[in-house]
Amino acid sequence: MLGRVISRRWFTVLPSLAVLCCAAGCSSADEVTPPAPEGAAARHCRALHKELPDTVDGLARRSTEPASDYTAAWGDPAVQLRCGVPKPGVLTSGSEHYNPAADAVGVNGVSWFLEKHDGGYRFTTVLRKTYVEVTVPGKYAPEVNALTDLAAAVKKTVPEGV
Repeated sequence: MLGRVISRRWFTVLPSLAVLCCAAGCSSADEVTPPAPEGAAARHCRALHKELPDTVDGLARRSTEPASDYTAAWGDPAVQLRCGVPKPGVLTSGSEHYNPAADAVGVNGVSWFLEKHDGGYRFTTVLRKTYVEVTVPGKYAPEVNALTDLAAAVKKTVPEGV
């Protein structure tokens, strides 16, 4: 008897929760293409995923689609993280776009290569054994602020080196 009462109660409460969630701005998962790191890079990325904060620059963490240990997102529009990305061409000696004087910024002990793009910035770790990319929409200017909440997790899980 008690089970039926609880079931009926949840049956009437669930639609109300769905309406409340939509009114509060809940949305579906962010589409983030996961990279395909292998070996040590994959291990670094899985470790990073476990250490990522619940909030970045005051933005709540969201799920990504497809779900992956190599991606994360916060806010709407989303700050997106991808771990295990290839080394950017501009940092690769001999590549068409190589630039040894490319812009970089240090944030809490982590160095990031920065690229301005339409609507914001893309930051990629440098001097680390695995490349981590963070895309920050211009809505969150100064975009570099998002990196302050990610630096500790990167430092803890992605070793320095090249």
